[in-house]
Amino acid sequence: MRGVLSLCALRVLVDGPTYGYDIAQRLAAAGLGEIKGGTLYPLLGRLHGAGLLDEEWRPGDGGPGRKYYALTAAGHEHLRDESARWSRFAQLTQTFVTSQEASP
Repeated sequence: MRGVLSLCALRVLVDGPTYGYDIAQRLAAAGLGEIKGGTLYPLLGRLHGAGLLDEEWRPGDGGPGRKYYALTAAGHEHLRDESARWSRFAQLTQTFVTSQEASP
């Protein structure tokens, strides 16, 4: 999971800017399980530091403000490139793991 979590978080942000808790909820709803804040927020910070995300504090509706994340142009490009790499890797792995032939 750790190897693809950044790719999955970036994919959530293709739909538009949102905040960390919503990202975690959407990943869980997609079947990826519970992503704890101690895992997600440092990841989002690294993606921001790499120039893949913009961050913006927005006031809350009657509560505390939230930090919203949005993909940058570099984030979109990174997602396209890494998605293609992941697809190739998944296909190769699927072929290898489900191969019916026994090796010598």
